[in-house]
Amino acid sequence: MGLSRLAALHGVATSYSPSPDVTVSVPDDTVIAVLAALGVDAGTPADVRKCLAAAESRSRLLPPTVVVWAGEPLPPALAGLPPGSTVTVEPEPSDLPGHPAGRPPAPLSMRARAAAPAAPVASPGEAAPGEAPAWWIPPPHGVHRVHVRTPDNRRATATLVAAPLRVPQPPEGTHGFLVQLYSLLSARSWGMGDLGDLADLAVWAGRSVGSGFVQVNPLHAAVPGKPTDPSPYRPSSRRFPDPVHLHVESIPEYGHVRDRATLDDLRQDAAALSEAVLNKGALIDRDAVWELKRQALELVAQVPLTPGRRADYCDFLAEQGQALEDHGLWCALAEVHGPDWHTWPEALRDPRSPGTARARSELLDRVDFHCRLAWLTATQLAAAQRSAEDAGMAVGIVHDLAVGVHPAGADTWSQQEAFAHGMSVGAPPDAFNARGQDWGLPPWRPDVLAATGYAAYRGLLRGLLAHAGALRIDHVMGLFRLWWVPEGRPPTDGTYVAYDAEAMLAVLVLEAHRAGTSVVGEDLGTVAPGVREALARRGVLGTSVLWFERDWEGDGRPLAPEKWRRDCLATATTHDLPSTAARLTGDHVTLRHRLGLLTRSLEEELTADLTDTAEWLALLARLRMLPEGDGDEEAAVRAVHRFLRRTPARMTGVWLPDTVGDRRPQNLPGTWDQYPNWRLPIADAEGHPVTLEEITASPRLHALMEVLRPRKPRTAPPGERRP
Repeated sequence: MGLSRLAALHGVATSYSPSPDVTVSVPDDTVIAVLAALGVDAGTPADVRKCLAAAESRSRLLPPTVVVWAGEPLPPALAGLPPGSTVTVEPEPSDLPGHPAGRPPAPLSMRARAAAPAAPVASPGEAAPGEAPAWWIPPPHGVHRVHVRTPDNRRATATLVAAPLRVPQPPEGTHGFLVQLYSLLSARSWGMGDLGDLADLAVWAGRSVGSGFVQVNPLHAAVPGKPTDPSPYRPSSRRFPDPVHLHVESIPEYGHVRDRATLDDLRQDAAALSEAVLNKGALIDRDAVWELKRQALELVAQVPLTPGRRADYCDFLAEQGQALEDHGLWCALAEVHGPDWHTWPEALRDPRSPGTARARSELLDRVDFHCRLAWLTATQLAAAQRSAEDAGMAVGIVHDLAVGVHPAGADTWSQQEAFAHGMSVGAPPDAFNARGQDWGLPPWRPDVLAATGYAAYRGLLRGLLAHAGALRIDHVMGLFRLWWVPEGRPPTDGTYVAYDAEAMLAVLVLEAHRAGTSVVGEDLGTVAPGVREALARRGVLGTSVLWFERDWEGDGRPLAPEKWRRDCLATATTHDLPSTAARLTGDHVTLRHRLGLLTRSLEEELTADLTDTAEWLALLARLRMLPEGDGDEEAAVRAVHRFLRRTPARMTGVWLPDTVGDRRPQNLPGTWDQYPNWRLPIADAEGHPVTLEEITASPRLHALMEVLRPRKPRTAPPGERRP
């Protein structure tokens, strides 16, 4: 009982339910290990009693972070203050655009008053439902400090997040493309898709087919290596983008490089990389691409910046501050000591040590080089979003936030205190994976996030949203809880650790509101009760994939279009799932059979898959979206998207490889080197890679996009009222 109570006080689950009628107990060793990662020693019964007594005797007037939502009742921490308490809200200068540092607006002071018969003023806890007490003066949206003093002179200070109710919403009926940027090669690419290709796709899609957005994979900075981990979902840093995505020729200084011969040689080598991928069956080689771009960028960096460009760069350095300097230093140190900071000389493993300070000075030129690359990449991200907006896109570029970072990367080095070392994020066993999953990503410590006012999380969101039209959050359930797996244990021996979802959501809503961006949450898989409702209440859209949308609480049949939820991004597939053509033909089953991934016989799997697909095709036929007796694959793909367009979903996403009949998944979960995950170019139905130019000229694509064009409003006959 003591261990369970101690775990509950720290948000650590001692059991979980993989299904409504099943409860699984978490091993005590797991609970003890997770508590240790949170700084709680529960190794012996005596330790448990000692920590439990300390935790239960600890009385806080305020939690470390308090959330207030515009127009909603105050949280108990404030509403329940003793009458006569003084509450002062001190706005933070860094969260108040237009206010010079050191000169914030005057603090808001207010006093919690008790109700008196002659003057019925609301006291804490006496406000009408849905109303704040009369003494409360709502602060501006932002992150502030709140100071409380009670009549008996108890004092407390906390971070106060004052958030609007919901994130901005995209226009209804918006459609767009989903694409893994590296897979989108154009005639000018350096062996993989880049930000120039992204901007070009956005302009074409907005102007030619009326798309409202382009969603891309995470563009976070990767951990360098030989070979580099190609997964965009296991980055070195989520805070800064990877310069491998730069379109080198678009950098203004490129045209002023003196050594043109070397640049020409590099460009020819890059063209050879693209030729090998597009016409010789080669895989996308991120390391080879980066080596060529790095050499070119070294030459570009030798060109002095113009006064205006220098001013822009200096502004960027000032805006990003310590976070960028740390990132640049990690990159410079990785060049000298390797990409895993755990193996560096001991003095350099601490970003604030005297030894690291000396290295910062000695490597100043390399630090500046990497900071400049971050600036150049940010400027091209901004240019891509401007191009999308100028092309008429209602949303623009939808960026992707990975669920975590690589344990050896820049973020875990520079923010060591914020991560639970010795832990990895994953997923518990479920109907699709009896062994559970370990993603190799160290989780943030919820206690440190709260104690620091969610500073790391706020900075992360602000950086990502700066040049985004919307943000997709991978595994959005992680805002509520994450499955922690102790190092050296199987995923089945993990447990859930809770986060302050109210605070995580408030910071997300606040930063999205400031940036004017929408948010899409990837809420597929095991979702705890109440999570989708909480996300919807704050305007975070969900993700609905056609093949998973069935009447699970009824007959289990495919869900009719009118029964789909409205606040979602509706798609036929994702980067982790088979393409629509592969799903319709069963190719994805035979692929997994070849790789030994099936848990049943090939015949059983094919039968189950055929039955599933047939039910969907029957529904499409009943709805007259699929011509009767038409076995044409292209017609079926169009019918699937016609169905998606019929749903009330606010956004509809088209997997770009689907537009040309690609049958290969970009990522096949459960594989490592058995399948070329994250290294395939977009290909046509025959498996031949196609360029951006060929994709946009594809008759198959244009026929599919006709399905998604909005219907023209019917002109009402004279005398008839419009609905």
